[in-house]
Amino acid sequence: MWYAGLFLAAAALAFLATAVVRHAAVRRGIVDYPGEPRKIHSKPVPLLGGVAIFASFWLVIGSVVLFTEQLPARYISEQFLLGLFIAGAVLMLGGFLDDRYRLRARFQLIAPLIAVLVVIGSGMGIVFVSNPLGPGLWHLDILQWELFAVGGRTISFVLLADFFTVIWLLGMMETTKLLDGLDGLVTGITTIGAFILFALSLSDKTFQPDVALLAVALAGAASGFLFWNAHPAKIFLGEGGSVWLGFMLGVLAIISGGKVATALLVMGVPILDVAWVILRRLFLEKKSPAIGDSKHLHFRLLTAGLSHRQSVLLLWGLAALFGVASLFLQTQGKVYLLAVLAFVMILLALWSRKRSSQSQFLR
Repeated sequence: MWYAGLFLAAAALAFLATAVVRHAAVRRGIVDYPGEPRKIHSKPVPLLGGVAIFASFWLVIGSVVLFTEQLPARYISEQFLLGLFIAGAVLMLGGFLDDRYRLRARFQLIAPLIAVLVVIGSGMGIVFVSNPLGPGLWHLDILQWELFAVGGRTISFVLLADFFTVIWLLGMMETTKLLDGLDGLVTGITTIGAFILFALSLSDKTFQPDVALLAVALAGAASGFLFWNAHPAKIFLGEGGSVWLGFMLGVLAIISGGKVATALLVMGVPILDVAWVILRRLFLEKKSPAIGDSKHLHFRLLTAGLSHRQSVLLLWGLAALFGVASLFLQTQGKVYLLAVLAFVMILLALWSRKRSSQSQFLR
């Protein structure tokens, strides 16, 4: 009942906050206009929806900190909560500037980089990963250097741990950013991913009730916003919202080092799609990977003949199916499941390409 109450509170707050943010975005002209091939909406839609999710999430978490003893706790320290809030605020600010002034691609990377460095400085990192080839762990907390002291705490640089943390979080943010092309797609997958991580955090294997608090609050805030964001969307996440959701899923996956494979299975299809799109743009089309187009899988599903809702539901279903399956598998089993996911991705890409070619031929 405690977790259900947090979920409902976050959902209700996000629902109400979205109405306020939507009105403010329309008044200030912060809207997304149709026109580009990859923009499939037919009329202007307000942006900044991520602000509503961010505010609702932190109102709930802040209330837990102030009025209960559930947070801070073993895995979520006061210092880490502060770092997580500051990092999110940086992403919201960077997203607002991009939504308002349409920043160039190289400037869009500044806020995510700062956010990653802030959470690393607050004590988060991928200290170890499970050995995918058998029992045991691969430790990454080697090659460590002490940099300086702040507030009685020494800030250190751990080469492997911090490097993988940067790559992981930037990759998750880029994935949700590029995935944000269909109404409700990113918001729904975030809700699914947060629920999967919530269930894993309460399992006997990990049992991290403080991490579960963050996960269920994120699921609630995302689902409350989904009412407004489902097709046809009345408001979009905007740059800040799309990267913050990926950032939060990435953070939840690596707190105490145990859930990266699970997050990979939830986000597997989008991650593989983004990786392929980036490689295609770099090596086949010889252009910047930052230049958007309509060749992502979710757009191909539309040209293959699926409706907007069908495309979104298919990708939600794959995320839920592989995410739930991961809850019942050990590390080696998850590696096999990742291979299955890659095979499914290839089949889906080939099918959508074939159907798209047939549709164009018939025209």
